[in-house]
Amino acid sequence: MAGRYLVNFDTRELETVQCAFLILGSGIAGLYTAHLAGRYFNDVVVLTKRGIDDTATEKAQGGIAAAVGPSDSPTLHYEDTLFAGSNLCEPEAVRILVNEGPGRIQELIGLGAEFDRADGRLDLTREGAHTRRRILHAAGDATGAEIQRVLSTTVRSNHRIKVLENHFAVDLLTAGGVCWGVLTWDKARERLAVFRAGVVVLATGGAGQVYRETTNPGVVTGDGIAMAYRAGAEVMDMEFVQFHPTVLAVRGVRRFLISEAVRGEGGALLNAKGERFMPRYHPQAELAPRDVVVRAILREMEAEGSECVFLSLRHLDPAAVRGRFPTITERLARNGLDLALDLIPVSPAAHYFMGGVKTGLHGETNLKGLYACGEAACVGVHGANRLASNSLLDGLVFGGRILEHARASPLGPMDYSAAGRDLGPPEGVHVPSLREELQALMQEHVGPVRTAAGLEKALKRFEDWGWIRGREAGTPEAMELRDMLDVAQLITEAALMRNESRGGHYRSDYPLSCERWKKHIILRRQV
Repeated sequence: MAGRYLVNFDTRELETVQCAFLILGSGIAGLYTAHLAGRYFNDVVVLTKRGIDDTATEKAQGGIAAAVGPSDSPTLHYEDTLFAGSNLCEPEAVRILVNEGPGRIQELIGLGAEFDRADGRLDLTREGAHTRRRILHAAGDATGAEIQRVLSTTVRSNHRIKVLENHFAVDLLTAGGVCWGVLTWDKARERLAVFRAGVVVLATGGAGQVYRETTNPGVVTGDGIAMAYRAGAEVMDMEFVQFHPTVLAVRGVRRFLISEAVRGEGGALLNAKGERFMPRYHPQAELAPRDVVVRAILREMEAEGSECVFLSLRHLDPAAVRGRFPTITERLARNGLDLALDLIPVSPAAHYFMGGVKTGLHGETNLKGLYACGEAACVGVHGANRLASNSLLDGLVFGGRILEHARASPLGPMDYSAAGRDLGPPEGVHVPSLREELQALMQEHVGPVRTAAGLEKALKRFEDWGWIRGREAGTPEAMELRDMLDVAQLITEAALMRNESRGGHYRSDYPLSCERWKKHIILRRQV
């Protein structure tokens, strides 16, 4: 499937930077890991392919989940996470998440994170599949932006940490089952460079851009997962993609997430006839697990022949709605919609990737020296369907645990080199059109509802593009396309293997969950 490298190179001919601890990505997982690494290592480097704040974290609205309320407990949070995960969560990973989460939240607050409060206490809200109000939020619906602000400021102020923006990670460098560095493209100087490190951490985020309809920013192209797979790292649960139920659906307007917290505060879903429909599908109605809400919306759209359903908050106090969700209110107002008074057209879009690079409980992979955390990683904590607002917590908890393992198992200096010389010139690869076709194929055949025929059709087309892997990816855009192609093919292959429906993976030709499929699909490239 995947070629080993994206470009021709010889590390002996390239500028080399040596560091002890190298992190790829600058969202919550990457920056929190960097913050902790800065306590123990003198030379920590963070590479990010655009600006430090160009992340999915910065866009997160709803909040971060943790059992910090007086009527809550880690046990209840554990049970809710397992329920949402459709019997595929790894129990020990979930226990770690819910028990260590409150402490990580407190540390974030200690760094200066200003979460919303009411009467002096944290103001907690509720989201889908949560049985308690346990979602912390900031500035109403700008939680991610607040966390990004705090961590960016913290990392930039630490003299032991260097942040290098506009550095695209091209490929991992490995030898004998050890990851010893990363090949990068320096956009400012338009040249390749090598970063050697005893510890390499993938915190590159998910892969939402492989779909035409997504809430993810443009940088989320599956780079870390793809380069890890090409290097021989195991990937797991690649078939499980979470589609968010409520994303603004206005023709000609960029897709925009309407936070789950809107439904948590009482927002109702109406079909084209103006009927509230979720109570017919699940006892928790609008607060059912996301996969349930998504399929219900799709059924209503099909039944009514409509392109969307509607989110209504008309029955709530307008001032309270606008005050609670100022970011969403302002964004909708730009498009002539009033969150408090109008019916907001919404439909599902790709939002979160449960699969990723397979890790242990400390972020370790099957390659020595290589770790992964955040959305790029898969420790099994989300199972087949992530519980709302567990993603930011995942980045904190499992990013933080990397340090425990890396400090106990340091790799010394490694005098390795690597080279790739067999790629042809990039002629014939029209990146924009191929990217659009890939996204359309994934949207049509590997979206919320899948069939064997559709998955096979997508795979056949991806196989037809095999010639691209014999061409050098000469630009960052071409590199992203190659990463997207590798990840899209992995998602599709795993989805075709799993002959059942579970969580975010729904096969209309196998609509039921099957006991013998309570297991993970792990894929690895032979190198």
